[in-house]
Amino acid sequence: MGIFAKIKNGLKKTRENMSASVTSMLHSFTKIDEDLFEELEELLVMGDVGVPTAEKICARLREEVKKQGITDPDQITGLLKGIVADMLRGGEELKIGTKPSVILVVGVNGVGKTTTIGKMAALLTKQGKKVILGAADTFRAAALEQLEVWAKRSGADLVSQPPGSDPAAVVFDSIAAAKSRGADVVICDTAGRLHNKKNLMEELAKINRVIQREAPESDREVLLVLDAATGQNAVIQARQFMAAADITGIVLTKLDGTPRGGVILAIRDELGLPVKFIGVGEQIDDLQPFDADAFAEALFAKQE
Repeated sequence: MGIFAKIKNGLKKTRENMSASVTSMLHSFTKIDEDLFEELEELLVMGDVGVPTAEKICARLREEVKKQGITDPDQITGLLKGIVADMLRGGEELKIGTKPSVILVVGVNGVGKTTTIGKMAALLTKQGKKVILGAADTFRAAALEQLEVWAKRSGADLVSQPPGSDPAAVVFDSIAAAKSRGADVVICDTAGRLHNKKNLMEELAKINRVIQREAPESDREVLLVLDAATGQNAVIQARQFMAAADITGIVLTKLDGTPRGGVILAIRDELGLPVKFIGVGEQIDDLQPFDADAFAEALFAKQE
């Protein structure tokens, strides 16, 4: 299956929930008027795009309709596709140009964080990069076990310490291993606890100090993994993590299993965070580098 086909297939439920409703609504109108824009805004909000973002999309749509002198409702879909792509575009590329580069992965438990790390490692290894995984989620023995499996599957090295160890010490060891082994990228897992934000902030601050001290010249990404199925709760989680860490990008997982993929627009627009990867399936190659144009095209693809 090609990349576009994977994305299209992964967005099937969101497309059925949001895009199909929009298309059906547009077919019910014979002219473009304020009623059309109001209904469209309502459908976007119901599709987890969020009120502020839905308002912004409709405002831009009104401008384009006026500017281009469009009167046929059937032409709205094409305009929507362009607006969505524009809104999502920018900052998708991973900044990992140094050797080593460091990727810190954060997110609450259950969002697919460890799986995302494994799939990212597989993707980078396939690109010819030597990858080291740092098991800095030392609070869950299961996290280490999962990473061990993914290290073997992806061909990455694993650095770990016994459960309960200091996460920052694992990060220190991982960077040291990367330097000594000539690795290109270090990907560090972190604990997914959000019930005590103060502890989370202190832990992440300590890890960041270690990275700054041990790899001051290295490119660094702090990626927040969010579960698309949580809808608007993903935006709330993102706000909380932004208060605790300098998030550089988003990984949105489990898009294939939810009709709530419209939340990607709210995250990008309301929080200004670029989307780096999307998860569109269970397979090792189903974590896809984000492409705004391909996403918009797949979101508004014709129903089969």
